[in-house]
Formats: sequence, structure tokens, C-alpha cells
Amino acid sequence: MIKIISCSVLKTRELEVSVISDLHLATHGSKPKKVLKYLKSIQPKLLVLNGDIIDSWRFSRNYFPKPQLKVVRQLIKMMEKGVQIIYVSGNHDEFLRKMIPTQLGNLKIVNQYIFESGDTKTWIFHGDIFDKIIHKTKWLAKLGAAFYGFVSIINNETNRILKFFGKQEIQFYNGIRKRWIKNDHLSGFEQQVAHLALLKGYHTVICGHTHVPTEKHIVVNGKRLQYINCGDWVENFTAAEFYHDKWHLFHYNGFDDESQSDEQDFPEPQQIYMSLVKELGA
Repeated sequence: MIKIISCSVLKTRELEVSVISDLHLATHGSKPKKVLKYLKSIQPKLLVLNGDIIDSWRFSRNYFPKPQLKVVRQLIKMMEKGVQIIYVSGNHDEFLRKMIPTQLGNLKIVNQYIFESGDTKTWIFHGDIFDKIIHKTKWLAKLGAAFYGFVSIINNETNRILKFFGKQEIQFYNGIRKRWIKNDHLSGFEQQVAHLALLKGYHTVICGHTHVPTEKHIVVNGKRLQYINCGDWVENFTAAEFYHDKWHLFHYNGFDDESQSDEQDFPEPQQIYMSLVKELGA
């Protein structure tokens, strides 16, 4: 089931589980204001970050602006309030795979997560394991990511101009991704995921990676499986949510509100330094 809610009616909702993926923080393509609004609108018992949350492929560019830091701070606040966060590694945050499994308080870092409710089991993992380009020609995947980042910068600057003149924003990379991920490639990905999930005895499988939000049932050898791709927060702004004993695909179609101020901003470097001097009595 796809549930569409606009930002004008985005109210706090209690959920059993929320699954989000592909935030790509540390890149110009990330949309942290939308992510932050969504995170502040939910009260889940469990939040699953299903890979490609922090983009280590672009992290060396030293780009991590305040709006993206606010997303990290919100995640910390949620953990402090008792929300359990499962961070599932993806290919863009593959550096985490060197220290799996790891648990720090309410944060657990894993390669996969199994959610059980009643007699049903849901298998959650990022999905890059089925992407041959990522693992066999990684240089090509990184080249594509670099091009994607370049297009994002141009896209962001174009949208600033459009916004100044009161025009609607556009997304250059939607067409690029549609050409990159062909239907037959996507169908093959889904079939491989479904086949393995059924072999392992799962009833539902949730992936990310493709940036193509999907909720459907796939039949393999007479067995039926619910397949969900929780999409992304670069282009589609979607999440898989579990409540009322069912999985739902949530779509956020609101707009960034530049005028909305956060309850607490980050201090400037000089302020941080002076505060540190005062605290240490140096």
C-alpha cells in the first residue's frame, strides 16, 4: 500500500518500524531538510537505516553542511529517547562492514536485519550484493557516482535560480537514473532478491540501493513474497513503515521550507573554540 502525505498535514505518527535508505549524506544530492521533517514527524520503536546513509565515496570532498549535520543530530536525539536504530551497511557506506557487528547503546551496525511480527519474518538488507557493476567494476560505479554528484551541483544551482523567480524545481538526475536502470535490469534484481528470500523462508523482503520505491508481490515457483524497495531521499522521498500489522510504503511529497528555523543551530567554529577554552579553563 502506498500512502502519500503532504508536508501541510505531516503530523507526529507512532510506528512500529520505519525503514529508510539512500540518504547519501555528505553529497550535494542529499535532501536533508526533507529527511529531517520526516524524522521529526515519526515516533517509531525501531528505525532501520538501510544503507547508503553517509556516502563515504564522496566523504573525502569535505562536504557536510549544517542541514545534513542536523539529520545526524536528530538521529542521536531519537536514540536518547529510546528509539532503537539499526544501521544496515550499503555500498556507499561500506567502511562500516569492517567493524560489523557493532553495538553502541541503542545503535546497532549490521549487514542485514530480520524483523519478526507474529508468524511473519521480514528480511531487510541494502541490496548491492546483487549489483554486479558495484562489485566487479567498482571503478565504473565510482565514476558514475562522481558524474551524478556533478549533475547534482548543477541541479541545485539551477533550482536556486528557479526558486528566486518563483518557478517549480526540476530534477535533472531522474532521467539519468531511468536510463541507467533499465526495466530488465531492475526486474532481474527483484527476482534474485525474491528467490533468495523465499529460499530462506521469509515472507517479506525490504531493500534499498536502486532508488526505485516499490511495493508488490512476487511469485517464484508457486510461492508468494512481498517485495518492498524503500526508495531513497534524493529523488523519491519514501520509507517503508510497519503499523497495524502491515507494511506500507510512505511517500513524502512536501517541499523544503527555507524559512523554517530549527530549534537549535550549530555554533560557528570560533564559538566552538571559545566555548572549549572556557570549559577547559585554558
